[in-house]
Amino acid sequence: MELIYSTQSSGFDPEKRYRNPEHFERPEAGVTGVVVVGDWPNVVDAYENVGVEVALKEVEQRLVLVAGAGNNQAELEELIGKLRIESNTVRTVIDGLESGEIEKPEAGELAIRLFHSLDAIRLQMVELAGARDDLAVENEALRNELAELNAGEGVEVEALKAKLDVAGVSYRANASKESLEKLVSELPKA
Repeated sequence: MELIYSTQSSGFDPEKRYRNPEHFERPEAGVTGVVVVGDWPNVVDAYENVGVEVALKEVEQRLVLVAGAGNNQAELEELIGKLRIESNTVRTVIDGLESGEIEKPEAGELAIRLFHSLDAIRLQMVELAGARDDLAVENEALRNELAELNAGEGVEVEALKAKLDVAGVSYRANASKESLEKLVSELPKA
């Protein structure tokens, strides 16, 4: 079976099988040959690694025309310039994010929206970290309180064991405080 990996949306040959490379996860079983239209190195590498012959086909370059009033060269250049500025400001935000320090862009609607969204996430993370730290402090205080309670109970248990030892009464080494108190209460009063 031969597969064609392409992002085309029309012009399919009904005799051939097509797959969209954007959704590629792993090579399919039973494939004997693959044609990859465009630059999809993950598809090419995966099939070559399992010994399937892969043929590459270049994507046809298309010219995009913007419909509208005039459609003159100056309008197209202005639109392309705006798109480049928008793209560059988004890249600046992403680069700042990767370096750990982002600044609000001065231009570019998408870049500004991206910045605000990332800043909201940052503030939520700060809030979560604060809550985590508060819980850690509370947890440590509870541990200390429990240790004090256990230490106090330990002193009481040792005192009960000492009374039973003096009276010659045997008890289990791991006896609970309650069982030791019961044994002490049953001692003859002198």
